[in-house]
Amino acid sequence: MENDNGENPTKVNKYACACAIVASMISIIFGYDTGVMSGAMIYVKKEFQINDAKTEILAGILNLCALVGSLCAGRTSDKIGRRNTIMVASVIFMIGSILMGYGPSYIALLVGRCIAGVGVGFALMIAPVYSAEVSSPSSRGFLTSLPEIGISIGILLGYLSNYIFSRLYLELGWRIMLGIAAIPSLFLAIGILKMPESPRWLIMQGRVGEAKKILYKVSNSPQEAEIRLRDIKEAVGIDENCNDDIVKVPESAQTHGVWKELLLKPTPSLRWILIAGVGIHFFEHATGIEAVILYSHKIFAKAGVHDTRKQILATVGVGLTKFTFIVLSTFLIDRVGRRKLLLTSLSGMVVTLAGLGFFLTIAENSGGTLIWALVLSIVTTYAVVMFFNIGLGPVTWVYSTEIFPLRYRALGAGIGVAVNRLMNATVSMSFLSISEAITTGGAFFMFAGVSLEALIFFYFMCPETKGKSLEEMESVFTKGKSSENFNK
Repeated sequence: MENDNGENPTKVNKYACACAIVASMISIIFGYDTGVMSGAMIYVKKEFQINDAKTEILAGILNLCALVGSLCAGRTSDKIGRRNTIMVASVIFMIGSILMGYGPSYIALLVGRCIAGVGVGFALMIAPVYSAEVSSPSSRGFLTSLPEIGISIGILLGYLSNYIFSRLYLELGWRIMLGIAAIPSLFLAIGILKMPESPRWLIMQGRVGEAKKILYKVSNSPQEAEIRLRDIKEAVGIDENCNDDIVKVPESAQTHGVWKELLLKPTPSLRWILIAGVGIHFFEHATGIEAVILYSHKIFAKAGVHDTRKQILATVGVGLTKFTFIVLSTFLIDRVGRRKLLLTSLSGMVVTLAGLGFFLTIAENSGGTLIWALVLSIVTTYAVVMFFNIGLGPVTWVYSTEIFPLRYRALGAGIGVAVNRLMNATVSMSFLSISEAITTGGAFFMFAGVSLEALIFFYFMCPETKGKSLEEMESVFTKGKSSENFNK
C-alpha cells in the first residue's frame, strides 16, 4: 500500500539495499581494525616493550588521522562523487593495512595506523551519506544504519581474529591480525565500480538524465521516483518542468562558499542543525563507549579475569552484544523513530555506566577476587554496549547525515565525523591515564555523568525526523514546526 509520496512504507527497495550494503563494506573493514587492535595491543606491547603512554598513542592515532580524512572527504566527495570517494577510502585503508601487517618497528606500525586513519575518516563520512542519498524516506533509517552494522560486524570479526591468531607465535600472530584487512579493501576498491553514483550528487552536477535512471532503480514505484526527482530538483534550484538530461545548475546550488554559510553566517534553522549534528557526534564518544570497545580486556582484568586468552574470549561477548542490538535497532529506527531510541539509549547508559563504575570499584578494592563483583562487572559491561547500540550508536550516523540540506550535507557530515573522531581519539588516548588517576571505576562514574548531560542535550535539541524527506529537514528545525516533532 502506497502513501501520498508514492512509497510503500513496508518495502525496502532491493537495489537500494544492495548499494547500501556494498557501501557498508568499508565500515566492516574499519570495525575490524578497531576490534582487532584491542587484542593485538597485548602482543604489540610484549614484542616492542612499549609503556602505557605509547599504547594509548597507538590506539588513538588512527582517530586523530581520521579527523583529517573526514575533513578532506566532504570536499572530495563533492568534487569526484560519493562512489569514487568510497574507492579512494578503500585504497588508502589497504595501504595502511599492508604497512601495519609488515610492522618491523613501533614507528612503522604507527605510520600504518596513521594512513589507515585517513581512510577511516573518508569511510565514516561517505558511507552513511551515500546510503542516505540512495534511499527513500520510509527506509532511510534502516539503510543508513547499515554502515554502523558493518562496524559491529567488523569489531566482532576483529575479536574473533584475536582469539584465533593468538595461538600463533608472538611475532606472527598480531601481524596477521592487522594485515589481513588489506584483502577486503582491495576487493571493495574493485567492486565499488559496479555501484551507481548518488542521484542527488548527479543532479548537483546538472546530470539529471543519469540521476533519473538511478532513481527509478532505487525507488519502489515510478511515482516515488518522480516525486524524489522533483524534490531534489527543487532543492538544487532546477525548474521541475525542465526535462533536459544535462542542465546548468544555478550558482546558488554550487558548493562554493558553503564553509562560510554553514559556520560563519548560518540561518537560525541551519545553526540549530549544525549544533544538533555536531552535538550528537560529540556525545557518541564522550560517553565512553570507545573505552569499553578498545580496552575491554583491561576492564575484565580489573574485574579479576587475569588469563589473557580468557580476557580475549570475554571481548567476543562484547562484539556479539554490539552486533545483536545494533541489528535490532536497525529494524526499529524507522518504526519507533530516532528520538525515542536516543532517549531510551542514554537513560540506560546512565544507569549501566554508573553500575559498572560501582562494581569495578568494589572489585579493585576487594584485596582478592570477588566472584559476584567480577560477574556483575562483565554483565554491566555488556549492558553498556547493549544500550549504546540500541540507540546512540546507529542513530548518530542516521540523524547527523539526514538533517543537513543537500548543499551542506557533505561538509556537515565531514565536520560531524571530525568531531566524532576527535572525541574517539581523546577517550582512547586518555582512558588508561584517567584510570590511573581516578581508578577505572571512577572513570566510568565520569562517563555516566557525561551520559546524563547527553540525555538532557538530546531531549531539548534533537527533534524527530522519522518519515521526513531529506529535502524537508530544514523545516523540521524551524521554531514554528519543531514542537510537534519534539512530542513524537
